[in-house]
Amino acid sequence: MSWKGAKTLVVGMRKSGLASVELLVRQGAEVVATDLKPLGELDGAGPLLERLGVPFVRQSAEVFSGRDLIVLSPDVPADLPPLEKARAQGTKVIGEVELAAPLLKGRTIGITGSNGKTTTTSLVGHILREAGLPVQVGGNIGTPVTAMLDSSREDGWNVLELSSFQLETIETFRADIGLALNVTQNHLDRHHTFEKYAAAKGRLFETMRPGDLAVLNAADPVCVGYANRTAANVEWFSGMGQAILSAAKPSSVGQAGQALSPANFSAYVCEGTLVLHNQPVMPAADVPIRGRHNLENVLAAAIAAASAGLSHNSIAAAVRTFHAVEHRLEFVRNVSGVDFYNDSKATSVDATLKALDAFPGSLWVILGGKDKGLDYAALREPLAGKARAALLIGSAASKIAAQLAGKVRMIDVMTIDQAIAVAYAEAQPGDTVLLAPACASFDLFRRYEHRGEVFKHLVNQLVPHPEPRPSGSGPN
Repeated sequence: MSWKGAKTLVVGMRKSGLASVELLVRQGAEVVATDLKPLGELDGAGPLLERLGVPFVRQSAEVFSGRDLIVLSPDVPADLPPLEKARAQGTKVIGEVELAAPLLKGRTIGITGSNGKTTTTSLVGHILREAGLPVQVGGNIGTPVTAMLDSSREDGWNVLELSSFQLETIETFRADIGLALNVTQNHLDRHHTFEKYAAAKGRLFETMRPGDLAVLNAADPVCVGYANRTAANVEWFSGMGQAILSAAKPSSVGQAGQALSPANFSAYVCEGTLVLHNQPVMPAADVPIRGRHNLENVLAAAIAAASAGLSHNSIAAAVRTFHAVEHRLEFVRNVSGVDFYNDSKATSVDATLKALDAFPGSLWVILGGKDKGLDYAALREPLAGKARAALLIGSAASKIAAQLAGKVRMIDVMTIDQAIAVAYAEAQPGDTVLLAPACASFDLFRRYEHRGEVFKHLVNQLVPHPEPRPSGSGPN
């Protein structure tokens, strides 16, 4: 599809928006760029727009009118009143992923979920690349889809991390293989209800066709529900042990009313071994990324890789050489016997629960940031059992404190440098300081990556205590 001559507006001037502007200019569209921030505060936007001859206008209700096409960056809410008015007047409103869809060559693996998207996307790309397949990775991580078009090829694979923000605006975008890892409470400040959030992620499967493959988590009720919203074939994975599954009565119903049981699963863990299509792949102990939740990510990735034609041996060999993604349970340093881990990507309660589960205890947990309308009460018992203290930072600190009261010692430090200083001063050899905030970063930092980078910089500046201490214990 070409938008030559169309009056278009691109909303949001971060990476996705700038890539959309470039694509539309190449297609001959009349493009106007807009953002809530002034142009001088948008990194890299000014020089690019000047080079392309694209005018910039500060975002207002008026700028949305009189357009043939409006393209939204992922961080722009799709239900803004001016957008609803534009739709009513016949303007087509789509996201950056939908803009790219007709021009993306090759086959696509789309990966969504509340937690584990980035790790699984990176892992699938790594497995395919190690097997010698032409592959590129992008979407919600790294490269916007609109910037992947020139490098896409008919015989290649596009492995895309896809957020709810990106998926809520797709119409024709289609993945040949779609993965749903899990769906738990997140982004309620944007989607307003959990049902709308889950429905946005489910769009990935609604646009799939017969012959495509949906890879779904059998232990997640929302993912199970996606089976009835897709025309694709469905394969199931579960990180639960086969013995547990065999003893359990099927409680979920999959595609076309099919009852879920271990016999339906394509990938699962059995007696410490990862099993794919009824054949062992590798010992769970050989998976180099920490945490039980990452076993599920590997299982999902293995199904996708097998569908791309890879053998069990090639999948196992690639998994063994995979390294943890930055800001995801990333070991930073041991100082005087105290381990420091950066899980800045834990921007939801469920992500923080998974981080806590990866450690045996003796934790100093840094929580807080910008609240996304989440309920932190689920952290009460895990913190009571594993944490020496919760160190609270950012604008969500008071809400978290109120919901955790009485279960764990809480220290209101407000900033990440104070959190590190207090934890390091009080921690004993064998303890772990864990940044797993359960919140967005935008009150104190530009993005979660910025928060993680600051955390690592501060940790690397710590001076060892005068007396040598033994090494701490890492996650199990």
